[in-house]
Amino acid sequence: MRFRLTDDQRALRQGVRDLLARRFGRDALRAAVERPALDRELWRELGAAGFFALRLAEAEGGVGLGLPEAVLAFEEAGRALLPGPLVATHLAAGRVPGAAEGETVVTTADTGGPVEWLTEADVVEGDVSGAVALRSVDPLTPLHRLPGRAGRTAPEPVAVLLTAAEQLGTATRACELAVQHARTREQFGQPIGAFQAVKHLCADLLVRVEVARAAVYAAAVTAGPADIAAARLLADEAAVRGARDCLQVYGGMGFTWEADVHLLLKRAWVRTRRAGGGTESEELLAGELLAGAGR
Repeated sequence: MRFRLTDDQRALRQGVRDLLARRFGRDALRAAVERPALDRELWRELGAAGFFALRLAEAEGGVGLGLPEAVLAFEEAGRALLPGPLVATHLAAGRVPGAAEGETVVTTADTGGPVEWLTEADVVEGDVSGAVALRSVDPLTPLHRLPGRAGRTAPEPVAVLLTAAEQLGTATRACELAVQHARTREQFGQPIGAFQAVKHLCADLLVRVEVARAAVYAAAVTAGPADIAAARLLADEAAVRGARDCLQVYGGMGFTWEADVHLLLKRAWVRTRRAGGGTESEELLAGELLAGAGR
């Protein structure tokens, strides 16, 4: 398979990055942390840019692109730590009125994970009776816990993959921040990046990001359940371990509220609890291996 991006795909990725840099840069991120709320104006701007309608057919008012392009857009959203139920609204485009345009915010009660943005959403898909508010570790992701119910359906593979794309974006940002800090922070008269221990941390960060990127991009092409499960596991690991290693590079500064590194780690933690993460993907892969051994 050839995973080199086309010119159109690179332009799409750059366009999403530029939009988010302009509308949700660091100042906007920190302001949202201090006053958590869903930015409806930004949501509508994303809708106008085709973010939610990216995979919707042109005949239905969408952009008419595919899963690889959606993965690139959600990777950029994860890199910017864009808050909100992005995946649920994207999947609802063309099915829930206003979702494609960003006028309607949609969240979902998935297969047992916490429900994100329950009170702020306009449309809630699934049974959320008995939901209890949780104190979320991530200040930009309000959560509700649902009571245990039997018979929940398996998560939609596209939702699992787009979550993996968000995790990949967050892991990429952690790598960027770690390298930038290693180049500029000085100790003993030289940048800390000159020390072998810091070099190893940054190298490990990059390796995990690139391995996860290859898996996520491949799963976007094949759309195979096993490929998506593997991509999700690798992206979750890259995001969580990457943010932790970034904290190590930053040292004591990384644990302060003023630094952004803790926000990366907290968002990565919350996403690992979303449908298709952890044990669910491991069990799917184990089932595929057992089935392959029996053939």
